[in-house]
Amino acid sequence: MGPNGSTMLEPLRQGLPPIDPSAVSTSASCALPARYEAVRGARHFTRNTLRQWELDERFDDVALVVSELVTNALRHALPADSTPREPAKEPPVRLHLMRWTGRLVCAVRDPSHDGPRSRQSHEDFSAESGRGLFLVDSFSDGWGWHPLAGALRGKVVWALFRLG
Repeated sequence: MGPNGSTMLEPLRQGLPPIDPSAVSTSASCALPARYEAVRGARHFTRNTLRQWELDERFDDVALVVSELVTNALRHALPADSTPREPAKEPPVRLHLMRWTGRLVCAVRDPSHDGPRSRQSHEDFSAESGRGLFLVDSFSDGWGWHPLAGALRGKVVWALFRLG
């Protein structure tokens, strides 16, 4: 069971937990290209942002989750022919870090409408891939996803961390 009572066998489809907008402290985001090297860039961006927010002690857990969410977006959400021959107007994946009093949220936006799915059985966890959502569930205090509305296409997968 996940921290929010869900099982890892089904994806979560929900918005972020209620957070008082007046408690928003700061946020940062970066666009990521459709290349696996973007995971390294996402970790670097996360390290610099957490350092500015004086949250260095949370880097290991947050960076692991960011790495998994970005990897999943690149692996599962981009079309097979997404290797750009010419620069795209808008990079397809975007990382957002948001800090509230007592909470940190990392969210990754991608162009796919398909919800994230975890492995269906324990035997599958021995495979090299497919453990990403298990790690996200283990290292964060909650996670979920929701489709984007309006003119935006795709979805956002997010993970929440409680700050001490």
